[in-house]
Amino acid sequence: MKRHLFLTGYRGSGKTSVGRILTETLCLPLVDLDAEIEATAQMTIREIFADGGEQRFRNLEADELTRCVAGPPAIISLGGGTILRQSNFDLIQETGWCVWLDADAETLSNRINGDATTAERRPSLTSQTGIDEVRTLLDKRRPLYESVSSLRVDTTQQSMQQTAAMIADWFSQLANH
Repeated sequence: MKRHLFLTGYRGSGKTSVGRILTETLCLPLVDLDAEIEATAQMTIREIFADGGEQRFRNLEADELTRCVAGPPAIISLGGGTILRQSNFDLIQETGWCVWLDADAETLSNRINGDATTAERRPSLTSQTGIDEVRTLLDKRRPLYESVSSLRVDTTQQSMQQTAAMIADWFSQLANH
């Protein structure tokens, strides 16, 4: 049964920021999947990767997603790579509606570089750095973001408030049908 509103997209697309605004508008709690993983593991994502690699992180991510979707209806801000695992992809589609927050690689790279906590908490996922990594991973993930989502919102030129308002309108129309 569909009960949740999922926000997906690359790191820096605005999932957590938009989610915080949507909690006020839609009166649903926000669950930040990355924060849940860190709280459960009592480690930052960077530390999890250093300790057990991406495989350990993805296993923890799958466990947390399963736990979160079993809870009450919520806005769930997914990690940028949550959709990479087929079981996560299926769970998202079965339990809610997903919105893809998209932006061009340059915008995402600028946002990531402008967030001091990102470098501390998030590891590089390829041997590339900066804009090159963003472009590579975006190219890989774009088809998955597109297929898991019912709505795509380009956040490149929009404020987080505008993005949240657009999503709230769309979600409210779903609830009325």
